Amino acid sequence: MGDLMQWLEALSYVVTILGFPAAIWIIFREERMRRKNEESELHRELSEEYDTFLRMVMDNADLLLMSRTIPPPFSEEQRERTDIIFRMLVSLFEKAYIILYDDAMDKDARRRWSSWEDDMVDWCARADFRALLPDLLEGEDDAFSAYIQSLADKAAAKAA
Repeated sequence: MGDLMQWLEALSYVVTILGFPAAIWIIFREERMRRKNEESELHRELSEEYDTFLRMVMDNADLLLMSRTIPPPFSEEQRERTDIIFRMLVSLFEKAYIILYDDAMDKDARRRWSSWEDDMVDWCARADFRALLPDLLEGEDDAFSAYIQSLADKAAAKAA
């Protein structure tokens, strides 16, 4: 009986020594996977919002928002629709920036963010979007405003 108690006591020490760090590692791993899943889900939801936005752009094809050429003069109503659409776009980009952007992104987060940055660069290549950008950024997040303005400045320099 004494030998059995010694073995059980030794086994309890082994379980304590190995089990506690293993439990911490499992909890840490599960938390990291939960965060990655949340980030992927947020990216998916934002991507769906952008797809909805692009459908709206398609529904307003007369505004030539996907064209790389300078559009002809617009009516007052067309200018207002363009302004509203650009405001919606900036709001969506700001939401993506706040949710997804981080200076210390891992490889997967960087890949997700790069797709948003590519879209921002494409829109900043439009002279009409760049011209309205200062007004569109009024009241927006300062870090986001500086980020997208730097993209617009690069696009303007490239266009010049």
